[in-house]
Amino acid sequence: SSRAAGSEEPAAIAMSAATKLAAFWNHPAGPKTIHFWAPTFKWGLVAAGLADINRPVEKVSFNQQCALSATGIIWCRYATQIIPINYNLMSVNFFVALTGLYQLGRKQGLVGDIEFAKKK
Repeated sequence: SSRAAGSEEPAAIAMSAATKLAAFWNHPAGPKTIHFWAPTFKWGLVAAGLADINRPVEKVSFNQQCALSATGIIWCRYATQIIPINYNLMSVNFFVALTGLYQLGRKQGLVGDIEFAKKK
């Protein structure tokens, strides 16, 4: 029986997936190292920043948002300079900086509040 051009056998697909999973697992910044888990748990800071979007601007700490923004920017740059580049670390710190800068913009009156649709 002939197969369509470009189709792969299920065994070949499974082998390819297993190879990619093994490469991810054994990567120098993979799940067997702290270089994977520290940035992964740091996504909690991004979630907290997003949760604060609805917080009254008077209750947002200027100093805390400055610290989050600065560390996010610094560590985002650092993640591009180490070998191997840690994309997980870079992306989480980009979003930590972004949420901190957004909150600073709100605090300074440069950015309006995001109004989510509320049922009345």
